[in-house]
Amino acid sequence: MKSSATGCSVEEAMRLLGGRWRLLLVSYLLDGPKRFTDLRRDVPGISQRMLTLDLRALEEAGLVLRTVFAQVPVKVEYQLTEDGERLRPVVEVMRDFGLWLKARSALLV
Repeated sequence: MKSSATGCSVEEAMRLLGGRWRLLLVSYLLDGPKRFTDLRRDVPGISQRMLTLDLRALEEAGLVLRTVFAQVPVKVEYQLTEDGERLRPVVEVMRDFGLWLKARSALLV
């Protein structure tokens, strides 16, 4: 992972969670464990490659746990770790802000 340019804690968080999909994936995983196909269905605009890369990055950061079940066909589940659960308040604030933006833009039309 790249190093921080400013040393700012907000930059550190954005370096990991920035981008279009990662925080959204975390928000869906707050509901509990999900399979890859479930996440793909939840986020139809994400490519399979980007979903894989983002899940790997979140796993590497210790926020997501990937569990492989030894069965045929292989079953893989993703869930938030205890550290990943710490993002719940962040997701809630983003959700509230998004609702405010939607309401504000509806008033401007």
